[in-house]
Amino acid sequence: MKSYEAVIGLEVHVQLNTKTKIFCGCSTEFGAPANTHVCPVCMGQPGVLPVLNEEVLHKAILAGLAIQANIAEFSKFDRKNYFYPDLPKGYQISQYDYPICQKGAIEIVLSDGTTKRIGVTRIHMEEDAGKSIHLEGEPYSAVDLNRAGVPLLEIVSEPDMRSSEEAYLYLKELRSIMKYLEVSDVNMEEGSLRCDVNVSVRPVGQKEFGTKVEIKNLNSFNGVKKAIEYEIERQIALLENGEKIIQETRLYDAKQNKTFPMRDKEEANDYRYFPEPDLPPLRIGRDLVEKIQKELPELPQQKRERFVRDYGITLADAEVLTEEKEMADYFEDVVRQTRIEPKKVANWIQSEVMAVLNELGWDITRLAKERISSAKLADLMNLIQENVISGKMAKDVFAEMVDTGESASVIVEKKGLKQITDTSALETLIDDILSKNPQEVQRYREGKKNLLGFFVGEVMKATKGQANPKLVNEILQKKLG
Repeated sequence: MKSYEAVIGLEVHVQLNTKTKIFCGCSTEFGAPANTHVCPVCMGQPGVLPVLNEEVLHKAILAGLAIQANIAEFSKFDRKNYFYPDLPKGYQISQYDYPICQKGAIEIVLSDGTTKRIGVTRIHMEEDAGKSIHLEGEPYSAVDLNRAGVPLLEIVSEPDMRSSEEAYLYLKELRSIMKYLEVSDVNMEEGSLRCDVNVSVRPVGQKEFGTKVEIKNLNSFNGVKKAIEYEIERQIALLENGEKIIQETRLYDAKQNKTFPMRDKEEANDYRYFPEPDLPPLRIGRDLVEKIQKELPELPQQKRERFVRDYGITLADAEVLTEEKEMADYFEDVVRQTRIEPKKVANWIQSEVMAVLNELGWDITRLAKERISSAKLADLMNLIQENVISGKMAKDVFAEMVDTGESASVIVEKKGLKQITDTSALETLIDDILSKNPQEVQRYREGKKNLLGFFVGEVMKATKGQANPKLVNEILQKKLG
């Protein structure tokens, strides 16, 4: 059997979070009743003229600068002609030969710790189509045009990815960048982040690309990964059996974890692109680009590097903490307000905090607002650092904080949970326990050192878990000789 390699490229649509559509003043609000956010422009009625939303241009340039793309001094819009029921004009206003951004790149960190640079061919602006709604039991479909005219950025990668892992990491990094820029909600469930995948395979060492297949209907990050893995296996099996791969568009079914034929793949000439006559070309001055450049925030990769350098945490920790900007801000806020080392804060957030987020189905913003602010978590961390409570007690206090929203200090005081650190009191208690267990003391002194855990357990039982474990261990080892 030959060895094959995959060649993968992604076309990602990012819905911009502007309040109004790209060429008219209709609202972009998600979830409104069907056909209530429409007007003659986005419905494609005769005689209307589109006007470019300036904020769309601004956000497109910001996205391009974030991935180090070239911002075009000259850019224009084009008509992309195709006929779907949810495309009211019979064409989509997009960009073809003169997009707003070209030749950028996104760097990803692979599971083995190596980095890889994935090229981005272009970013262009375009309008979204409407939505066809298939009514169960009815012989017809309905059309909702609320989404028609919503602004999109299409971000097209180079075919630089060679595995499902690389595609998954590229998509996650792209999503993080757009979220940090605050140009989009990038929510796959609401359709503000959509991804089409192009996959081909070729024998290892062959320069020419194989026949490309496009996969649609990918609505989760894991779905993207699994669809690519299935498609690679399917194409290799066809080639091994002496069959040809057909250039086509396929749909992914997550339940069956399979792709199915949808239609023949269109080529650019099928769309009969021509310049949009109702919109003038765009001429982008360097002064505008330099002004927007100053708006760039610290991006995920920069933040990861700083977290590793300044806080002494691992790269793996930094990747988890910086995936969402809000989580990174929460971590830094806690570190600033506590005297405990940042690594311990990182551990707590990744274990206790994230477990609660998964359980409640919340994001960190909601948790901070409704239950545990960064100041409240810092208070808990300080109580651990000052030996007021043990790590085990802290978990119980944290659970109470989640339920009530009260601060750790209030809960500890109210429930009398302060850790016992009085050496003389603990020595008296330990003397009593040792005197009541002479056989275990003898066995310990004869070499059964694992009995130390038994004595620690007896002390913790007697103090209802409030004795300082470190101090208990020190006193026991001293008294047992």
